[in-house]
Amino acid sequence: MDKNWDPDVRQFFIRILNSIALGLCWLIACAIVGIYFQLGYTNGKPVIYTILFYIGMLVSLFLLVRYLFKLWKHN
Repeated sequence: MDKNWDPDVRQFFIRILNSIALGLCWLIACAIVGIYFQLGYTNGKPVIYTILFYIGMLVSLFLLVRYLFKLWKHN
């Protein structure tokens, strides 16, 4: 980044980019596990795998949102 930027603006911009990147990584990971490994829907396999997948997805989303709230509340 340019050295003439205000340090506060630079930190704010980095925080925005990190938040977007973490959200996209979570979304891509859930899509890969749900579609590629076929855990997002039942296809002749026990329903418990699908239920555990969605519970894990919700727990990880909760942890991600909690982390982002702490990150944004810090400043």
